[in-house]
Amino acid sequence: MRRRPPALLAGLLLTGALALTPAASASAAAAEGTGDQGFTIKDARVTESSGLAASHLHPGIYWTHNDSDDGPYIYAIDSATGKTVATVTLSGIGKPRDVEAISIGPDNQIYVGDIGDNLDGSWPYVWIYKLPEPKKLVDQTVRATQYVVKYSNGARNAESLIVHPKTGRVYIIDKKEDGGHLYEGPATLSSSGTNIFKPVATVDLWATDAAFSPDGEQLAVRGYFGGIYYDWNGGAIKREGRLDVPLQKQGESISYSADGTRLMYGSEGSDSPVQAEDVPGGGSAKSSSGSGSSAAGGDGGGGTATGQVKVGGAVAVGAVVLAFLGLRRLRRPSARRH
Repeated sequence: MRRRPPALLAGLLLTGALALTPAASASAAAAEGTGDQGFTIKDARVTESSGLAASHLHPGIYWTHNDSDDGPYIYAIDSATGKTVATVTLSGIGKPRDVEAISIGPDNQIYVGDIGDNLDGSWPYVWIYKLPEPKKLVDQTVRATQYVVKYSNGARNAESLIVHPKTGRVYIIDKKEDGGHLYEGPATLSSSGTNIFKPVATVDLWATDAAFSPDGEQLAVRGYFGGIYYDWNGGAIKREGRLDVPLQKQGESISYSADGTRLMYGSEGSDSPVQAEDVPGGGSAKSSSGSGSSAAGGDGGGGTATGQVKVGGAVAVGAVVLAFLGLRRLRRPSARRH
């Protein structure tokens, strides 16, 4: 389990603020009758849901996994009920270390990112696991391929792994408080050698997860308090605007719905919620607000945390975030555990 001092402090401070949060925009989506809706993960085994991916084969199903202290498992969650309908055990790999992300690429291949590194360099390499998405939703064991990953500029922490839905190329975004980078993997991953990922673009966010739109034209990146969406632009990403990220105790995951009309935001914890928001730029999409970046953008608004959160009680949440920022400045460096 990773230690995130800012997130843990925020979790304590946000408890009261969450009571002020209005119903998620999923209610509006429900009225429209389109796209997937929000749900709550009800599996008692899933207490650290750290990644989320919409199934390609099973409508309404989302794949997730625990962060650490679990095993080689991924869970198929039915968004209609929040219940687990299948547990898949990965075979043919070593013991997972810090699993942070999940993505589905072409040919219904699931990629699992064992890419966490809380000390930003304690692991000389990290791993990616690939397996075919099961055609039947039953408990089963599936053999996975394991890939060794290193970064061209040294080890680092990351929680975001994405696979382009058209090209199948794998990307990782590192997690830096002042913003990170998009790392591009080889055109084809090698299971016999080391795969070197190289930085190709700046990402203006303390990223906890990311996702491609189903058509591969849009990249959404989220953090604890906000998010940014980019025009993919063939990999030369162009910042387009800010995502309407809901306030969550520890916002960890993001996925587009299978039809591309919703962004699904997940959080860690028991009975963790997955909240649905309209995709920016869509026919019925709401204007986006909130930024997860300290960098200035051309889409209006600054990058402060008070501009990142979306709640009904703006004054209350503003006070919460200011308190969080104050505590964050007071924190002292300490050894982290995995």
